[in-house]
Amino acid sequence: MLAATDPANPYGAALPWPAPPASQAGGGHRPGRSPGALVVLVDGELMMYVERGGRTLLTWTDDPERVQPAVDALALAVRDGWLGQLSVEKADGQSVLTSALGRALEHAGFHPTPRGLRLRG
Repeated sequence: MLAATDPANPYGAALPWPAPPASQAGGGHRPGRSPGALVVLVDGELMMYVERGGRTLLTWTDDPERVQPAVDALALAVRDGWLGQLSVEKADGQSVLTSALGRALEHAGFHPTPRGLRLRG
């Protein structure tokens, strides 16, 4: 996991951001090298983009075996105090509560709230 602005993040600098998955078409959210945003890479591949504040996540795979390590890294960063509390409301333009990513977040320890899923450090 890196800050989106970190020089070690190749996306948006040395490499273009990957095209958003078809599930995000028209979602309005796009990745960028914005202060406060995070990227989660797995084996050098972009798996997840966390918008500043953490309320919205973007993913580049629907494969649970590939997304779970990214979700686990995000949960570990919260538990270790790097992020404090994280409350996710939307994933790929939809409510996180009804998404496959939401199930992965719950498996990593996030708890349902009326607006989404939350994990406290």
